[in-house]
Amino acid sequence: MKKQIEVKSETTLTKKVWNMADVLAAAGVGFTDYIIQLTYLLFLKMDAEKESYGLGSAIPKGNRWTDLLSLEGPDLQAKYEKILDTLKSKDGLIGAIFTEAQNKIQKPAMLKKLINMIDEENWFSMEGDIKGAIYESILEKNGQDKKSGAGQYFTPRPLINAMVDVVAPKITETVADPACGTGGFLLAAYDYMKRQSNDIEKLKFLQTKALSGNDITPLVVTLASMNLYLHDVSPDTTPVKCVDSLEHEPEHLVDVILANPPFGTRPAGSVDITTMRTDLIVTTTNNQLNFLQHMMLMLKDGGRAGVVLPDNVLFADGAGETLRKKLLTEFNLHTILRLPTGIFYANGVKANVLFFVKGSPTKETWFYDYRTGVKHTLATRPLKRSDLDDFVSCYNAKNIAKRKETWSEENPTGRWRKYGVKELLARDKTSLDITWIKDKDDIEDVTLAELLTNIKDEAKEIADHSEKLAKMLKEIDG
Repeated sequence: MKKQIEVKSETTLTKKVWNMADVLAAAGVGFTDYIIQLTYLLFLKMDAEKESYGLGSAIPKGNRWTDLLSLEGPDLQAKYEKILDTLKSKDGLIGAIFTEAQNKIQKPAMLKKLINMIDEENWFSMEGDIKGAIYESILEKNGQDKKSGAGQYFTPRPLINAMVDVVAPKITETVADPACGTGGFLLAAYDYMKRQSNDIEKLKFLQTKALSGNDITPLVVTLASMNLYLHDVSPDTTPVKCVDSLEHEPEHLVDVILANPPFGTRPAGSVDITTMRTDLIVTTTNNQLNFLQHMMLMLKDGGRAGVVLPDNVLFADGAGETLRKKLLTEFNLHTILRLPTGIFYANGVKANVLFFVKGSPTKETWFYDYRTGVKHTLATRPLKRSDLDDFVSCYNAKNIAKRKETWSEENPTGRWRKYGVKELLARDKTSLDITWIKDKDDIEDVTLAELLTNIKDEAKEIADHSEKLAKMLKEIDG
């Protein structure tokens, strides 16, 4: 019965939060701006609730929730903006949540409405899973908003969960994401790890030291920090920093990396990292190749990674070829998951997940083709965790030495196939862009192309015969 009440509470509160977003949108407040203001106010409200339970407050006097409740109009707006200015200068979790905080709700009446809506509920006493799920649903909806561009920070949760399931971080290990977005990988790893033990010391390590993440965008650092806080992760400190990971050598080596770094070139105005670092394997402006080599350097010996990367990492020449050779000779690049289009908010993205271990050379790389013939759309057929069950089963995380191919000469449509490292190194430019399954649609296209070619050839033959016949008739007439 308790579970039913919790589900209803989550659904009701989520709907309430979205309804207020619609009201503010009508007043010209964008959804992303609304989420940021909601984040600031939710933290202030929960801090006040925590104080009411005798647990103290993390907020300086004069900057608390109660200081807002009695105010209206310009006085409310001025006070709110003063609180934001004060809290963004703090260290730790508070400073992370209020990173570069600004008030985006310029109508005091709307700000008052939002404060009243939040004040009606008791948020701190909710279980972390419930309030975290509410916030996650808000972030996901924001990711769907094409105008905001927030989708670039949002990796599909089913993919994240499958990656965590196969990489299998242990509760005693450190987990990092150098481009953490809203914290999806860190949270999934946290949820996976906390189920492994009830030991107080291990759980304390998990909450305070196990996780670390960076992101270059202040807005995202705010969302990630609040997301972690609402899931009861690290309530006194924050594992997330507003830092460009690529500008500096890794501060510390880690056991596990789970990430989906940004694709493309570095943003305009970014620091040239080659002037900042001497440890890089190759010099390139390609963002994903820079993140890949940064993560290769971040791992401890024996450390393992699961990283989402675009197709060009598999075949790009120059720096790309150098990194692929290094992955095959100094790392165990044991698995590549080929992903379909239609699962990311950016249209047409072709990506893969590379799974590798540092410190031992590759003997063979296993490919799982979850692309050829696979159709997904965000609206009508979004990716589900169950869609990746076969991959997780084939991966066989408990004993990868016992893997078995589903591909064979007799079963050419099997999606799970291995290639020896010698064969991979011998490929042109060490390309790992490998596909072996004939898509039904491709077969139909080839057949049509062949048919058109045959028609053209036959037409040419008929024309040639007609020309010869005409000459013969002309000679006979002559």
